[in-house]
Amino acid sequence: MDETAPRPQSRLLDRERRRAERLRLLASGPPSPCIAVCRLDEATGYCEGCWRTIDEIRDWIIMLPDERHAVLRRLAERHGGGVR
Repeated sequence: MDETAPRPQSRLLDRERRRAERLRLLASGPPSPCIAVCRLDEATGYCEGCWRTIDEIRDWIIMLPDERHAVLRRLAERHGGGVR
């Protein structure tokens, strides 16, 4: 047996550590701007409630905090000021 090959249990522990870190990062970001008015404006493609695109809405849950902050900045620009 090759002593340099990672052991299955070691790989599982590494994967669990990476998963826990990812979950911690995801939980540390800003909350969703959703206000439960979920209708897409056909002309703009933006949600009438939160001003996000369908891709931004779909991906929010897997975005890292920096990505979420970037979306929030774009929302402020779209909305002409602050995000609700």
